[in-house]
Amino acid sequence: MKLVDMKITEFVDVLGSDAPAPGGGSASALAASVGSALTMMVAQLTIGKKKYVEYDELMKQVLKEATEVNQALLEAIDKDTEAFNQVSAVFSMPKETDEEKAARKEAMQKALKLAAEAPYDIMTLASKAITITGRAVGKSNVNAASDLGVAALNLKSGLQGAWLNVLINLSGIKDEAFVAKYKKDGEALLQTSCDRADEIYQAILEIV
Repeated sequence: MKLVDMKITEFVDVLGSDAPAPGGGSASALAASVGSALTMMVAQLTIGKKKYVEYDELMKQVLKEATEVNQALLEAIDKDTEAFNQVSAVFSMPKETDEEKAARKEAMQKALKLAAEAPYDIMTLASKAITITGRAVGKSNVNAASDLGVAALNLKSGLQGAWLNVLINLSGIKDEAFVAKYKKDGEALLQTSCDRADEIYQAILEIV
């Protein structure tokens, strides 16, 4: 069964078990998906309301984009765990001969790159969702303003959590160019998007 198809209680149970996956990466994708879902909710609570008619088209676009990102984030819950499982599978490879050891090292490097790319994709999606959420601030149903703030908090949590998972996998990668690129791009994405999430939260504090 896919993680995304589990009941909440089932997912939490496996998350809290001694199984190494799902772990922080999948949890980060889930947090971000909850954030984007809240943005979707706020949009739907705004669309069609006379008080917000001037923002109707904007909120329809916000809903469309947030829904697309949300679907990708839900898929990322399983993708991150699948990437980790590929790393785990390498440990069962034989390592008796020099050829086997070389093949094992090569497989591990390939798996670690995939395991770093998976949470980086979560970061990219969470960043996009934060931007989408920001467009709804001050232009959406004021009665759901707190939900928009919670959306920003969940998206920021997902973003930062995914970054930790990028870093832990980069630590085992020997390809210096690959590591440098992901660190540089990840740090830039993290800074910009966390700042934007904080701005949304502060703006909501002034509304509620």
